Amino acid sequence: MRIEISDLRFETIIGVLDFEREEEQTLVADLKIDYDYRDGDYLDYAEIAQSVIEHIQSRRYELLEEALLGVRELLFAHHPEILRLECRLCKPHILPHAEVAVSGAWEKPAANKRD
Repeated sequence: MRIEISDLRFETIIGVLDFEREEEQTLVADLKIDYDYRDGDYLDYAEIAQSVIEHIQSRRYELLEEALLGVRELLFAHHPEILRLECRLCKPHILPHAEVAVSGAWEKPAANKRD
């Protein structure tokens, strides 16, 4: 089964430049989550979206790369049924004529296997 959360927009402190440490900016997250659906044991997409927002906002990451890895750790740690995760984090307004984003895709860690 796959859950897709697209265009999850929220305001947060993220970046290394002085103004980015003082003023919130828009961050956009896109998630694709393949998971092991069994007997009505579903993933709550609203809870996942909120946990991603709260995680990034509370950490106030400097780098998009670190925020991306933090989302990966968060979701795999709290949802053992996740088999594969794709995530993209985008700063849509940091450059005047372009969006800047990082993305990654990961398989379930061996220690997180669910039988």
